[in-house]
Amino acid sequence: MRLERPTVTGNRAISLGIAAAVLWFGVDQFAKWLILEHVMNPPRVISIASFLNIVLGRNTGISFGLFGAAPSWLLTLLTLAILFWLVVWMRRAEDRIRTVAIGLAIGGAVGNIIDRLRYGAVTDFIDIHLTNWHFPAFNLADVGITTAVVLLVATTLFERSHIAGAGKSTVDTI
Repeated sequence: MRLERPTVTGNRAISLGIAAAVLWFGVDQFAKWLILEHVMNPPRVISIASFLNIVLGRNTGISFGLFGAAPSWLLTLLTLAILFWLVVWMRRAEDRIRTVAIGLAIGGAVGNIIDRLRYGAVTDFIDIHLTNWHFPAFNLADVGITTAVVLLVATTLFERSHIAGAGKSTVDTI
């Protein structure tokens, strides 16, 4: 017996992806508002656990501060081009996991681009550290983007291993 992967196409696919994008954008913006207006007023370091702080940071670059010297308009333009590509990819996605993952990436990217347009930099507030070594601060938009990448890579690897071993994949579990 051959198992077929459930597919999502057309309006249903785009609706699922848009719902994920809107939800994650809302979560990100609410968290940033809470941090800026209440938690970090005044700014300080709040220790949550031995490895986790809440801090207030502004990232003028892209991920982990890369290209921080680049003009804000250039990074905004680059993000808009990536968003366009993600929307095209989401419309072509054939399963729910990929559609939701791309939606998370879109929601995160829009959350960060809104920060860049409003403040000239992205608001970061999650600080993970080990003694004196600190991972670059990040935000929930970054969590959505990273989760999307992990899901997309995992589904691709899972699918390839099933195609090589037994025909079509049964990737879809959502």
